[in-house]
Amino acid sequence: MSPLGLTLTEGPKPLSGASIDRRCFTVMDGNEMFGLPVQSVQTIFRIEGVTSVPLGPRDVEGLVNLRGRIVTAVSLKRRLAKASSDCARGALAIGIEHRGENFALIVDEVGDVIPCEESAEIAPPPHIHPTRARLIKAYYRLDSGILPMLDMNAVFDFAERDRTGGSAPHNRAIMRSDQ
Repeated sequence: MSPLGLTLTEGPKPLSGASIDRRCFTVMDGNEMFGLPVQSVQTIFRIEGVTSVPLGPRDVEGLVNLRGRIVTAVSLKRRLAKASSDCARGALAIGIEHRGENFALIVDEVGDVIPCEESAEIAPPPHIHPTRARLIKAYYRLDSGILPMLDMNAVFDFAERDRTGGSAPHNRAIMRSDQ
């Protein structure tokens, strides 16, 4: 049984040399579709209330309550360096545990679980902006277009965003106030 309460059945194993079947959830940010590894997703929920984090990274909407747990709400739109509204209340979020921490990844829509076959993986398109490219683990060719698979390590690595000119000047401000 999956974390969402779905019963997943394991199909036949691929033969040697055959492509490996990977599954992902599709999520929408505006009119763009992204993939999330199924094993990363714990639950899908609507955010009821948000507590802001003063001096926190711009990509963090705040803290939310998920079944009695306090989790960090992260805006996918902001991680992708897109303009976003500041209202997370009522937003759709995906509960993800990553490296022992709980996160709520805020997205516009959640789609289906789809297979991403190894044989459908393609090289990164050359025109992808570096800010966006560092958040993508792989690209898959689908019948409907190209699906970028989000890299959970990069999505939740705020220190990397700081090193690459990202949006968390709070670290410098904290250092100044401690001196």
